[in-house]
Parts: sequence; C-alpha cells; structure tokens
Amino acid sequence: MRYLARLTGAILLASLAACSPEKVDSPTGANIARTDYSRPLPEGEQALVKITDPDQLPDLEAAWQQRDLFLRDAMDESITWFDKNSTVEWYPSCGIDHAQARASVVALRELLETAPDARTFRSELLRKFDVYQSVGCDGEGTVLFTGYFSPVLEGHDSPSDRSHTPLYTRPTDLETNPRTGQPLGRRLPDGGLATWPTRRELEASRPFDGSELVWVDDPLSAYIAHVNGSAKIKMSDGSVMYVGYDGKTDRDYKGLGESLVEAELADPSSLNLTVVRRLYRQQPDVVGDLILDNDSYVFFREYDGGTWPSGSLGFPVTPERTVATDKSVYPRGGVVLVDTRTNTFGGEKPFTQFMLDQDTGGAIRAPGRADLYMGTGAAAEILAGGQYAEGTMYYFFLKPGRVASVNQDWSNP
Repeated sequence: MRYLARLTGAILLASLAACSPEKVDSPTGANIARTDYSRPLPEGEQALVKITDPDQLPDLEAAWQQRDLFLRDAMDESITWFDKNSTVEWYPSCGIDHAQARASVVALRELLETAPDARTFRSELLRKFDVYQSVGCDGEGTVLFTGYFSPVLEGHDSPSDRSHTPLYTRPTDLETNPRTGQPLGRRLPDGGLATWPTRRELEASRPFDGSELVWVDDPLSAYIAHVNGSAKIKMSDGSVMYVGYDGKTDRDYKGLGESLVEAELADPSSLNLTVVRRLYRQQPDVVGDLILDNDSYVFFREYDGGTWPSGSLGFPVTPERTVATDKSVYPRGGVVLVDTRTNTFGGEKPFTQFMLDQDTGGAIRAPGRADLYMGTGAAAEILAGGQYAEGTMYYFFLKPGRVASVNQDWSNP
C-alpha cells in the first residue's frame, strides 16, 4: 500500500489557504475566506457525524440523476478491493467495520441500478442507509475541494538537448512505513534513520545519478510529474511510457504557487498552471529556482497502461468519480457524495455527484480537504487547475442489521 498516489491536485493554490480572515479569490472567481482547511481533527473526535436532521441531507435525487457507467465501474473497483483479505486491516474506521463498509458499496451499487426514479431512490436509500457528513475544517462541514489530473509529457530514454531533466527510480535507502507507505527517512549504513536532504541539496549533490527512469523536457515538466505523482510520457520513438509514484522523501511539500506569490511574480487571484507555464518560458531560471523551494522529492516506477493511473488503493482512478481524502481520518473505498461547484469550459456549475474514496495525497490532510480526479491530458489540466471551491461531503453506510444479508447475497449470486 502506497502512502499516496500523487502529492496534490491543488498544484498552485491550496497552500495559500491560511488562518487569516482576509478574502482570497479562487481560480474560478469565487471570493473565499482564507480558512485553515488543513486544521487537524481534534483529538478524540471522528471525521464523520451521522445525520439525524432530514434538513441536513444532501440532494440525493440530483446525485442519482448524475449516475453513469463510470460510477458503476468505480464502485466495482472498490468492491474488488474490499474482497482482498489485506483490506481488513484498514477497519474499523469512523466506527464502521470492514463488512459494513463493503456491503454498503454493494448495496448502493444495486440501488443505483434498480431504482426506477429519483424519488424511489431517495426513499429506499434513507430506509436502508445511515448518512454521515464530514465535520470539515470547522466542525460545520466545510471542505475545500481542489482538483488533480494525470499530465501528458514529452520524454526521452536518454538525455538530449530537448529532454534533459530526469525522473528517478526509488533509492534503496528510502525507508517507509511497511503498512502505510508513509516516508520515514533515509536508512543509514549503521541502521539508523536520518532526514533526507532538501531538494536544493539533492539537486546540487546529485546522489541519484544512474537511477534515471526517463528524461522529460525541463524542471517544470518534472515538477508537474512530482506534484501529481503520475504522468503519461510520449517518448521520442513514438512509444508511450506510463509512470507513477513509488515513494517520496520525508521533507514537506511547498507549492510552486505559494513561492511565486511570495516572490511577487504572480497574483493569487489569477494563478493557474497556464500562468505558471508562461512565467517559466519568460523567466526559466527564476521559476526553476523557486521549484527548489519544494523539499518533497518524489520517485517513480513504470506502470502497465492498463493499471495506470493507479490510486492509493492500488487500482486505476476514475475521472470525476474518484475523490482523494486523508486516509488517517476517512474510511477507504466507500461511496461519497460530493456537493460543491466545479470549473467547466463554460464556467462554474454545481457538482453534486456520487464518488468513491479511492485515493490520497500529501497536501490532502485533515477532514477539511479533498481532491477531485479530473482525468488525463490538457483538458483535465485546465479543469483541475481551476478547481478551488468549498462544499460538503457525505458518506453512506448500511444500517447494521442489513449488512450480513447483503454480503451473503453478493458472495453467492
């Protein structure tokens, strides 16, 4: 099990959210109060609270209307994951045991397919399921939703005038928690552990020379791969390489957007990846130096195209149906209803959809943060780069008395 599939989809702006009461414009134009969205969950509290007031329920009928084959496929991926014996170790979580979590996905999948209309779906869901809301960053349910994507880059299998920045494979002395994949440090020859050097120190000393997986065009391309933790790379010979996350150093992440704003090179109200690319073309040395402010260093391995891009649960993520959360506070693999707004090519629109909690990320910490997977390539990049909106998040679990029969029926069709 990996610690994360990619570091953050809030490539540019999530780290700008602070405790200040000032207002900040989101990439989509919304004026959002600066809030500590990464406020840790208070000790002894849980991230989910069962809803008892019907007025607090989300629009279940609208979510039913948005169902599609991609949702079904994402649910099937979660069910397959639950069927692995190794997944039992991640439960109980938020008071939900493994059998209940698995049965909940199975039963909700069936209800989504068999309900004849939205009203019936709603009434049957509330009869069979308990609905839980995230406490969010403030105890009132506020969650910041950002976006992430899988970039498409140009690459070579050896350095060239065009592609001269390497992505490295995992070093043998990188130590991680064998259960969670969380980075622990660098294993020393005497068996001790030490903190990894900063990115600046690593780039200066070049300790990973000889372990290059692929060369991409420039430091910004490598940064984009590091931040998202995966990339589809079009090689110079016409072939395609799929790379994904294979560990990171134990240093903290700092977004390039934060560094650009601190250097007064960019306005946070209009900052997106297109702006960053333009700044890099205009001032490659300056922006390249700011990239080095991010001390978190990511390593990669090659993936088969059929299993890429892989989320933290070990299977491919699904555009607009996979959500990434902090797995130290939220249960893995379950059905989530996300109620927020998303950026589209025609402007902002409401987003009320069922998704699956199938991924995580280094900047996705605490109950007030979540990341929506937008897909692969240029269009997904635009959507992910513009995703910065508050909203609410809900989980669905079968009432305990209904669990055994669902699991038995699914196992013996």
